[in-house]
Amino acid sequence: MKVSFNELQGLSRKAFSGVGFDDGDASDAADMVVWMEAHGLNGIQSLKRSLAFILEEDQSHSPEIIYQDADLCVVDAHNRTALNNASLAIELGYVKCRARGLSVTKIRHCHNRMLIVGYLSRVARRNMSVTAFWRDSHQPLTEILVSFKAGEEAPEICMYSLDDIPDDTEPNDGITLVMVNHVNLMPDFKADQTLNNLLHQDKHSMNNWQEHALAEGIEVEPEMWDRLKELAIRILVESSDDSRQGAGAGTSDND
Repeated sequence: MKVSFNELQGLSRKAFSGVGFDDGDASDAADMVVWMEAHGLNGIQSLKRSLAFILEEDQSHSPEIIYQDADLCVVDAHNRTALNNASLAIELGYVKCRARGLSVTKIRHCHNRMLIVGYLSRVARRNMSVTAFWRDSHQPLTEILVSFKAGEEAPEICMYSLDDIPDDTEPNDGITLVMVNHVNLMPDFKADQTLNNLLHQDKHSMNNWQEHALAEGIEVEPEMWDRLKELAIRILVESSDDSRQGAGAGTSDND
């Protein structure tokens, strides 16, 4: 089934609120999922894969800043999705970069990391260059680079596997962000390095996807649409319970 950009955004926001996200975080998460989907980056499928984790998470447990100085900050996401943890770390990096010209931000213990791309688009549109890097698995070892030029909405994305795994490689569930406010950072691979490209998305193809999505609508599986509705209904149930508890006259004639 096809739905409009605004319909998907609105229902997703209600679904995240139903899960337990704060209003601001629910709006941000919905924006990120729809941004990813509209740019051909499978935001709905990423959300579908992560729902089981999101529903088990304690949404009251905020990400924790475990280290920071003038140029660097390290945030522990406590094994939760990027949808409800990335904004704090990204804003910290943004503020440091504005003050210092360059910042490095590391987010640890975070899953569904591809969903961070929509957040980074916001930073780029605020005239800042940003590059994100992470490793996804070990069979094969997969690395992902996402780079935005300052002022542009869509990035260059490359995912590739490495044939030779370093001896000291350990499981990686983090993201490294580098922000610069006076130059553009873009991936530049070594000429003698052999890469098995698994994905390469450029900004032109993503912009074309967005134009198509806005004009033609976004394809969503009926089962996923129904699932979002089920989660959104939680808001109505909670509101009805609160309304019933607060209904009737107050303790004085002035209430």
